[in-house]
Amino acid sequence: MGKKVIIIGSGFGGLSCGAVLAKNGYDVTVLEQGHQIGGCLQCFVRKGVKFETGMHFIGSAAQGQTIDSIFHYLEVSDKVRLSRLDDDCYNVISIGGKEYPMASGRENFISRLAAFFPDQLTNLERYFDAVEKVAAASSIHSLRQGDADDTVNQESLTRSVNDVIESIITNPVLAEVLVGDLPLYAAQRDKTPFATHAFIRDFYDQSAYRVEGGSDRIAAALASTIRRYDGTVLADHKVTDILCDDSRATGVRLEGGEELSADYIISGIHPIRTLELLDTKLIRPAYRSRVNAMPQTTSCFTVYLHFRKDTVEYMNHNYFAYEGSPWDCEDYNEATWPKGWLYMHFCTHDGQRFAQSGQVISYMNIREMERWADTRVGRRGAGYEEFKHAKAEKLLLSLEQHFPGIRENIEDYYTSTPLTYLDYTGTAEGSMYGIAKDIHLGAGCRVSHRTRVPNLFLTGQNVNSHGLLGTMVGTILTCSELVPAGEIYRQILISNK
Repeated sequence: MGKKVIIIGSGFGGLSCGAVLAKNGYDVTVLEQGHQIGGCLQCFVRKGVKFETGMHFIGSAAQGQTIDSIFHYLEVSDKVRLSRLDDDCYNVISIGGKEYPMASGRENFISRLAAFFPDQLTNLERYFDAVEKVAAASSIHSLRQGDADDTVNQESLTRSVNDVIESIITNPVLAEVLVGDLPLYAAQRDKTPFATHAFIRDFYDQSAYRVEGGSDRIAAALASTIRRYDGTVLADHKVTDILCDDSRATGVRLEGGEELSADYIISGIHPIRTLELLDTKLIRPAYRSRVNAMPQTTSCFTVYLHFRKDTVEYMNHNYFAYEGSPWDCEDYNEATWPKGWLYMHFCTHDGQRFAQSGQVISYMNIREMERWADTRVGRRGAGYEEFKHAKAEKLLLSLEQHFPGIRENIEDYYTSTPLTYLDYTGTAEGSMYGIAKDIHLGAGCRVSHRTRVPNLFLTGQNVNSHGLLGTMVGTILTCSELVPAGEIYRQILISNK
């Protein structure tokens, strides 16, 4: 076997790093503290019905597209079945009671929205030119190292989403429709860089899919790839310390005291959680302070819906609803919550007629959880349950206004809060997507895959961007410390011939 690599955390970042390195001869061990691997790929089952927790749908997965190519390389394509969302409206954006479609494919996307805003046809074309220019400037777009355009990347990182869109689109309603899916990246007005928006738009414009049977199938398939190359994936193995000598990391200590040695360690958990595992002079106080001060994206409240059998027709698109603007939904009070929400169904199999389950997600700030901050799962008391019930009923009332009769077709529902997200993903403040990008902070909100410990690296959604594609970019960055990036891209291309 090759050199030993220990990977902390089994989210997509950790598992994809494990697969890449195992395929390249490294002795890989992935350690997960929870009962279930997968991070945001996790699903759960209640009364025989399955629910997603994080990775609700993916893009660019049609034959020959980026995720399809990456899935082939990671050797998961034969184990992960996908169901395509409606090409004419994979997302529906509802603003002030009027619905607008987001369609897959450049021409389809533009023509469908131009039907509502005919005077904006040319501006929609200019908008899409801007999106495609940013996407094409990334190496991951072509799967070839060296294709990145740093000039384009720098400009798109220093201008906000709203600044770019509002400089192109002259109709204010259309400008808000174009950011109607911003909960996919928790964008903030005047802060989130246009690059984040452009990558998400391009990712789903190529094609949009749900994972049949749940995204935990991706986690299981990646674990299978790692094991195929003699690697190990272990749940219920909590790392309590990353061990270091005077110059490098030497291994990890598990809960219970067992120590495992390694040549390299990769942490797929939040950078703040990683620093909590380190007691070494190699990490300077200034570095800790900088990472701890980085802003986090907002968290969320979710209601998981178990529908009565054969009563709710399967909805082959996602539905984003706002009474007002999509912007600033994270700024609310008791009277104004929820300002917006995302509603979607779980895909059990392609072509299904009725939905078994679905969910409604709305922003929620961690500060609402302060009174239960020191409690544990299942032991938060009656007040917590009352809080969740009241929030759920309020969210379902809003859902009913858009989907009359839906309430009577719900057999059961379950809820999760920012504390739930914190417990199951370990992300700081229960944030949906980890560290928030802010054009005003520049490098102050960016974390490198390299740490101050020479053989300790980071991976996951905080290294580059969140989502399947953004996390995969981080995976390539991290793995390039052990396998040249050009070689990884070469292997991806060869695997798809």
